Amino acid sequence: MTVALVTGSSRGIGRAIAQRLAADGADLVVNYRTDRAAADEVVAGIEAKGGKAIAVQADVADPGQLRGLFDAAERFGPLDVLVSNVGVARFAPIAEASDEDFDLVFATNTRATLGVLREGAKRVRDGGRIISISSGAAVTLRVGGGVYGASKAASDVLVQTAAKELGPRGITVNSVRPGSTRTDGLESVMSAERLRQSAEATPLGRIGEPGDIADVVAFLASDDARWITGQILHAGGGLF
Repeated sequence: MTVALVTGSSRGIGRAIAQRLAADGADLVVNYRTDRAAADEVVAGIEAKGGKAIAVQADVADPGQLRGLFDAAERFGPLDVLVSNVGVARFAPIAEASDEDFDLVFATNTRATLGVLREGAKRVRDGGRIISISSGAAVTLRVGGGVYGASKAASDVLVQTAAKELGPRGITVNSVRPGSTRTDGLESVMSAERLRQSAEATPLGRIGEPGDIADVVAFLASDDARWITGQILHAGGGLF
């Protein structure tokens, strides 16, 4: 039996990852922050296909709630796969970036990633898998994306360092950088015109779908990826 915990998995990319790992035979811990109905829907969908899943509420930016999430996951079974999927975006030119937005973005994207990695280092079994969801914004360096991109780039450094620290235990740690991916979050901050432009700028000619990212994560979680660690996989259709 494989037990997987996916943070932020009630919607979007996290939801697709949870569903794909369940399809591959893992028992899932579905984490949500506020949307219990969406998390229950994910669990019900997994169970309808013969899988096992539970929904656990926790704000992963809160260290106490994060520890509680891992406690609940361990009651489900020893943790084999951990996917850190956290993120909030605020966009503004550097000259207009506020301290409040910086604090929010780094607390959610970077500090929460540190917390997930810290707990994962203590709780994922030897030979397990840890995968963090980053962003292409860490390398595309677009106007207005400095704070968000910096928070994700910093998270990638934490991932690569954890790979060196956990390697002796046979735990692989990798990061996936999605490009523009069709989620409610993306569509709330990008106009239809900008989405069209992003699709045209992508060599494969379209916006990514959550399932595209989930398939990459599933590979990294599998035994086929046993010799891959400390890597940042670009999953943006060639956009970067």
